[in-house]
Amino acid sequence: MVCSDVLANVLSALNNAERVGKDKLIVAPASKMVVKVLEILKREKYITNFKVIKDLRGGTIALNLAKQINKIGVIKPRFSVSRDGLEKFEKRYLPAKDFGRIILSTPKGVITHLEAKKEKIGGVLLAYVY
Repeated sequence: MVCSDVLANVLSALNNAERVGKDKLIVAPASKMVVKVLEILKREKYITNFKVIKDLRGGTIALNLAKQINKIGVIKPRFSVSRDGLEKFEKRYLPAKDFGRIILSTPKGVITHLEAKKEKIGGVLLAYVY
């Protein structure tokens, strides 16, 4: 099976596992981008922990869920956004002010929209979670 969007598959599996009330989830393959997004989700307390398991087929990730996610998904197409344009996408993807996070890839790494505002930088939108 050829996977065209690894991040979308992982976030979809995460959304489905949260919906049915699972505690643990195993997803594959592991990529650097997926690991960076999961680090943000852990820091923001949407998941409790995760572990990357190296194998010869791209690796797998074992996740422990915190049951905090209402909805999570990728943003397609991956819009480029300036530091001033973040407000528009907050209104589009998040249900309320200061509720949820938009994850974006910037020159300073993968960060949330709040960090991007503080750093005054733009980037490419990857995902949203609330």
